[in-house]
Amino acid sequence: MFHYTKEVSMSVKEAVEAVETALKDESFGVLWNLDLAQKLQDKGLDFNEEVVVLEVCNPHEAKKVLEESMLVSYFLPCKVTVYTEGGTTKIGMAKPSKLIEMVDNDELKSLALDIENRLIGCLDNVQ
Repeated sequence: MFHYTKEVSMSVKEAVEAVETALKDESFGVLWNLDLAQKLQDKGLDFNEEVVVLEVCNPHEAKKVLEESMLVSYFLPCKVTVYTEGGTTKIGMAKPSKLIEMVDNDELKSLALDIENRLIGCLDNVQ
């Protein structure tokens, strides 16, 4: 699977706050918080689910991977999404290890897997 996704028993707003706290504890910051559903509605589009995209980054990790290959800039920052689907709130992300497979570099694969495991740990701390 290219992603890690889990269901949580809270609202999107509560889940976003919990994700932000968990990320901060792991030295990841939220660079941008996009309420995509609201943007669609602002454009006059009827969209009935909630979806918030968080762009997250750990500057030290970003520096490491960029020094290894600037191609990785296409994947940065990492995105964590909080959304509803059929009345259920979910949180998830594309796995950095899957994205990095497009760049043929073993050192990057190791770094991406470490980042992925840390981000999954953050998401697992959200109930």
